[in-house]
Amino acid sequence: MARVNHEGQWYGLEEGESVLDGLLRQGVQVPHSCRAGACQSCLMRAGRGEVPAKAQAGLKETLKAQGYFLACVCHPESELEVAGAGADLRVPARITALERLSDSVLRMRLRPEGGFEYRPGQYVSLLRADGLARSYSIASQPHEESLELHVRRIAGGRMSGWLFEEARPGDALDLQGPAGECFYVPGRPEQPLLLAGTGTGLAPLYGIVRDALAQGHTGPIWLFHGAVEASGLYLVEELRELQSRYSQLHYRPCVLRGQERVGISVGAVDALIKEACPRLTGWRAWLCGNPDLVLSLRKKLFLAGLSLKDIHADAFLPSSPPPQVGAGAMASASDSSR
Repeated sequence: MARVNHEGQWYGLEEGESVLDGLLRQGVQVPHSCRAGACQSCLMRAGRGEVPAKAQAGLKETLKAQGYFLACVCHPESELEVAGAGADLRVPARITALERLSDSVLRMRLRPEGGFEYRPGQYVSLLRADGLARSYSIASQPHEESLELHVRRIAGGRMSGWLFEEARPGDALDLQGPAGECFYVPGRPEQPLLLAGTGTGLAPLYGIVRDALAQGHTGPIWLFHGAVEASGLYLVEELRELQSRYSQLHYRPCVLRGQERVGISVGAVDALIKEACPRLTGWRAWLCGNPDLVLSLRKKLFLAGLSLKDIHADAFLPSSPPPQVGAGAMASASDSSR
């Protein structure tokens, strides 16, 4: 049976159990969110023992060299000594503003208290003092003084509930990251760009669009933001104003249910994309938000002629509750990881 040593104490892992699940099951608090190897909030560092290659997939080479791994997908075959992510990976920050963009979406601005480099569209993990961690995509631009994150309210969600109801400007959090490959890379400024997302999948797309425009992209840029109903749309006026200043930008808010109205289309996102952009060969695309939509659109765009290297996808996975500890324990509610 594999064993994990954490802070001088050994913990046994059950058959097929990850380091994260084994530690949580035995009462060890480890920051985590998606539990699928995507958000990187469960980063830990190996001091001794062999880390499976899968547990380091997607990490920067500098992190791999230091022994960092993703605890949620780490299944060691023997003994492994581990420690939590060090302070060198975290940057203290304070909330500077909280603004309701809709009934279900909150714009949060944070000011890092140290250097924090990122690309618009990447994501960052927020860690509260009690170890609660969630990941959110970055909507701001690097020259801005604060980070902009969009938080969707989830019924029973621990982080989103706290941010909506209790958090105040001045509250402290730690930032870990950034991570993710969903951002604009300069080059081929005339290339058509397609950006599509649902819900707070708009956050990274909002950052990417403004970054592309700031870097002089001249080709057509199509941005589709989908919601079930009109109440799920947000930043509509800001994006319309941005569209009015850049002739190459085409913003298309759309809903699945409701009546057609000026400026808002009714229909599935993939159908509206096909109607507006029938020839996609040679385009570059970013897809963010609902996992089912992201995976489906990725396949359809590939079949429509896009190269896989030009399709950047970021599916927002829900956070998972930890395993129960003891018969009377209650699993915490899930949040969206972004």
